[in-house]
Amino acid sequence: MVPYADGDLPLRAVDEQGGTVKLDIMSGALELRTMQRHARAVEKAGFHTMWLTESGRTAYLSAAAAGLATEKLRLGTAVAVAFPRSPMVTASVAWELAEATEGRFTLGLGTQVKAHIERRYSSSYAPPGPRMKEYVQALQAIFRAFRGEEKLSFDGDYYSFSLLPPQWSPGPIAVADPPIYVSAVLGWMSRMAGEVCDGIHIHPFNSAAYVRDVQRPRVQEGVDRAGRELADVTFEIPVMTPVGDTEEEMAESREHARQMIAFYGSTRTYSPVFETHGFFGLSDELHQLQRRGDITAMVALISDDVLDHYTVSGTWSNLGANLVERYRDVAPNISLMTYTASSQLRRHPDILDRWSDVVRDVAAAS
Repeated sequence: MVPYADGDLPLRAVDEQGGTVKLDIMSGALELRTMQRHARAVEKAGFHTMWLTESGRTAYLSAAAAGLATEKLRLGTAVAVAFPRSPMVTASVAWELAEATEGRFTLGLGTQVKAHIERRYSSSYAPPGPRMKEYVQALQAIFRAFRGEEKLSFDGDYYSFSLLPPQWSPGPIAVADPPIYVSAVLGWMSRMAGEVCDGIHIHPFNSAAYVRDVQRPRVQEGVDRAGRELADVTFEIPVMTPVGDTEEEMAESREHARQMIAFYGSTRTYSPVFETHGFFGLSDELHQLQRRGDITAMVALISDDVLDHYTVSGTWSNLGANLVERYRDVAPNISLMTYTASSQLRRHPDILDRWSDVVRDVAAAS
């Protein structure tokens, strides 16, 4: 939870971000009144977008609470689970959020994993890639129908929509359609993002080289297939950002990131991220230790060399410049998201004002 109250925000206001690289923040969904206070603080710190995760709480309700409490802060889901909700339900929610925020909402969608979709949500999962592509295309068709540009008529392999009486349509809104991003790890989904989406959510376990040399070419394939430009697709890149001015602060922050890399790296789907930098076999080792429950040994496998490939560390005065230097050339249209700031803020809520300096430094460096 965020302990500060309205009127007692521990930071100073900063100007809206300039520069070509924007700095965003990821946040878990919170109790709705707490989310409103948190959103106002994040906006005052100058972050460009607050991306909301979906686990025990719904990302959409948090986005609504945050959007109604702020004026400039952009909001997005990173990511909302797609398949348990009909595209019509998702389209309606996204449409109203875009309207309520005056165009500040971005719809970020993910497939989740098979077990959760089938056993937690009792919904259909397979095949996740083609199903997600059709889901996005259905959303786009529904948006056009909401605007009155065409009659609703979408007939796919997994979704079909042909009925939208006027009294059941929200009608046109005065802002653009909400952009649609998808999370993508494997090649099929990344190519699909380039073909039909406005943006791609890169997985938090990444490196600049992995985004540039592995993910970018995949997205480019999809872009080429659709006759688009690569700059049409925003790369939303979460970055683990160990930061501190003292040895103790830095050690605590780096240890937290080390644990996250050990956790993500134990999933063998992500082994190509290690292999991009020559860490062959590391994912298998982590996976075996994870199966034995040996968390201490897992974390010990993440050496400083490994850690430095998949995080951007710095003092409070140089972290912003370090972020831009590492990622600025990976794609023509990027936004960086601090993946670890929210967990730091839960432990140390008084440091939000220091993040406002990092926001300003990112803008200055880009």
